[in-house]
Amino acid sequence: MVVSPGAAPARTPLRVAVIGAGMAGILAAIELRRRGVECVVFEKADRVGGTWRENTYPGLSCDVPAHSYTYTFARNPDWSRWYADGAEIQRYFERVADEHGVLALVRFGDEVTGLEFVDGGWNLRTASGHADRFEAVIAATGVLHHPNVARLDGIDTFAGSSFHSARWDHDVPLDGRRVGVIGTGSTAVQITSALVPRVERFHLFQRTAQWVYPSPNPAYSDDERAAFRADPEAYERFVQKLRISMIERVVSAVTEVDSPQHAEVERLCREHLATVRDPDLRRRLTPTYRAMCKRLVVSGDFYEAIQQPHAHLVTDPITRVEPAGVRTADGTLHELDVLVLATGFRADRFIRPTTVVGRDGVDLDDVWATSPVAYLSVTVPEFPNFFMLNGPNGPVGNFSLIEVAERQLAYAMQLIDGLVRGDYREVSPTHEAMLRFEQERCAAAEHTVWVTGCDSWYLDARGVPASWTFTHARFVEEMSAPKFADFVIR
Repeated sequence: MVVSPGAAPARTPLRVAVIGAGMAGILAAIELRRRGVECVVFEKADRVGGTWRENTYPGLSCDVPAHSYTYTFARNPDWSRWYADGAEIQRYFERVADEHGVLALVRFGDEVTGLEFVDGGWNLRTASGHADRFEAVIAATGVLHHPNVARLDGIDTFAGSSFHSARWDHDVPLDGRRVGVIGTGSTAVQITSALVPRVERFHLFQRTAQWVYPSPNPAYSDDERAAFRADPEAYERFVQKLRISMIERVVSAVTEVDSPQHAEVERLCREHLATVRDPDLRRRLTPTYRAMCKRLVVSGDFYEAIQQPHAHLVTDPITRVEPAGVRTADGTLHELDVLVLATGFRADRFIRPTTVVGRDGVDLDDVWATSPVAYLSVTVPEFPNFFMLNGPNGPVGNFSLIEVAERQLAYAMQLIDGLVRGDYREVSPTHEAMLRFEQERCAAAEHTVWVTGCDSWYLDARGVPASWTFTHARFVEEMSAPKFADFVIR
């Protein structure tokens, strides 16, 4: 810990800017409000919800069991299914935000375009020209909100309707039409299962086969939901058992590639793939890499959908889009009425394109020129009083992002508490702490499944996993309390 000389700062009321009103932004606003800290939430859209507001495609659901995907202080015994659909999750976040007074704190439709640290605080500006000043900033901008729009020759000539899955056009009719989907990740798989029963012909354009983990999605009965409501303590035990089971199964499977947990996941995926009856289709659906090297796709009905007579898996590369459809390298024109780009997101953006300038004019874009980095995924050297939830190199894909955000916020609030008390005016990690963490994280990556030979959005420009490469226990320990020796305090 480095302390600048001089008198102790006078205690002044603290104002905190929260950027983003999705899951993490709602959480931050509730906690700040609970502690009596003044905050303003800046949201570029017209509603809360984040990714669940942005994505509305047919078949959308969370791949984390619903009862594990809730705030600890706002359990929901009334989830309708094991995996809740997107609309139900969106309603949950809207309800929680309303019940906890978050909506009154949000400036909707006003995107933050710039942050600059000057004289111990952050000057903030928005697209509308609004300017304000805050002593601290919490960036809750999420990971999957900048669509990755594939560059396809001729896409502008397509005579039908075309859009990215995160910008779904609900005015376009789908029933009885010829629909093509580019991509085979979780989004494309969910769309396939939802649309195959509705369309005349379905084409799934696959560049890389995916491992699909078999998991049905049963509905909860009225009696089950009533039982959850009637006994909150028993319900909480159920939630915790579900959470622990998921952590034990998933975290070990990704962080220890030779673990029994990983072997079990691979076995279940291979058995699921064996349900594809046609040998050629099964061959084309078989990945050439280890299970979980890419984000594992969870579905109980994708293989059934893609085996329907009017569903076609296209594995020849796309050469161009034409007015009538998509032409592939074998010369075939796949005639379409609707073309959906399920091509994912730019997962390395985080708070960008917002310009963030820290101490002494340091630009976050320059710091992140090679790859986004953050100490314990929450703070960055030379950017005092700047905190990120679900920031770079955190446990994205390891366990529930709500748990991640709650633990990261609890960690950040311990640093913010010092600002509130007037113990210091500025707090940011040292370069030495950041370097040490990155070296340890990259070394631990060598034992993970992400480096076993696949190209995925988990990897940064260097080919290093842009995720938490340690155990869940290490994450819990690190987030329990800041190590103040690793921070510059002024």
